Amino acid sequence: MTLSFAVGIVQASSSCIAFDVRWNLLAFGFNGKDYNAGTKDTWGSGAATDITKSGRPPFDGSTTNCYLSQFSNAIYVLGADKSNPSSIYIFNAEDNTWTAQSVTAQGFDPTSFAAVLDHDTNVFYAYSKGEIYSLDMALLKAAQSNAIPWNDVQKPSWSTDSYQPVMALAQNHVHFLNIPNVPAGNAVIFVIHYSYMQPESQHYGDFPAQHGQVTSFFKDTGVQQEFAFIPDDGSATYVINVESNTTQTLAGPITKDPSATYFASTDSLVQLTSAGDVNYLPYNAGTSSANSGASWSKVAKLPSAAPSSSGGSASTSRSSSATGTSKGASATGTGTTQKGSNGATSLSSVAGWRIGFAVLGGLLAGLL
Repeated sequence: MTLSFAVGIVQASSSCIAFDVRWNLLAFGFNGKDYNAGTKDTWGSGAATDITKSGRPPFDGSTTNCYLSQFSNAIYVLGADKSNPSSIYIFNAEDNTWTAQSVTAQGFDPTSFAAVLDHDTNVFYAYSKGEIYSLDMALLKAAQSNAIPWNDVQKPSWSTDSYQPVMALAQNHVHFLNIPNVPAGNAVIFVIHYSYMQPESQHYGDFPAQHGQVTSFFKDTGVQQEFAFIPDDGSATYVINVESNTTQTLAGPITKDPSATYFASTDSLVQLTSAGDVNYLPYNAGTSSANSGASWSKVAKLPSAAPSSSGGSASTSRSSSATGTSKGASATGTGTTQKGSNGATSLSSVAGWRIGFAVLGGLLAGLL
């Protein structure tokens, strides 16, 4: 029984979720399987489609993260192979095929990072061990023969001694949250297309200065303008709009899990808990009144990512990871330069375990 619990921990933390460009919810590494749960209107019932294919990663890493390349309709999976932690696995969502892309780390630590995937350039920007790195994915929907290098871009302008990265993508800018000595409701902005860190933080509204998870809301066309921030305590869901410089405060997730991960489409925010459950919050972009009463629901169509224990149930609450991994979006395209309302130049594009006493009693009885 103890062994099955250990497997459950690894399986849940090694899974990830993503959307394809048709806004089908994809779930990878769910108890050895991969699934397509379809669009939001179908999540309440039925069974997800099994899309498990050969060539997939083993999903045994500790920092597994999925990213959508919108123009390629490909999912890039990082940290899903413990034996090859630097490799990036590419899932072609058009034909459900997998390939593995070799990567040269060059100082980047694939076991400790936060990253976003830029919408215009299809370049990863990551924070790892106090440095900002980049990695160019071109328009890959399948691996190429040559290794792709991580490149050291620059060291952030703030003290990184104890910084747990919180990175969000919007308007082709990386927004760093929870930076020491930066007030609540503010973000420090890295302008991707000029490789420029703005010296002054930007105020966006009322959200706390604490660690949490973030993910960007996609648009059918163009760059993302909004991202969700869920602090580790799960007290609320904050949606920051970088065009209007405003923040909506929405309901916090039902499962308060500092190690949950998130992914958003155009109209929903999805949570994968560290216990392997999937929940979602419906969302109307730019319509705060329609979102005020929105509530979280379970994606009933998906199985749990973690194997169930024969000895009883358990509620998972893994401690917050130092990676603070952020989900991002992507796609390469052409665009026109404009000024955003934050004053920065941007491009508008054409992507603890907490065991119940009954279970604990069963474990102890098995050992006696």
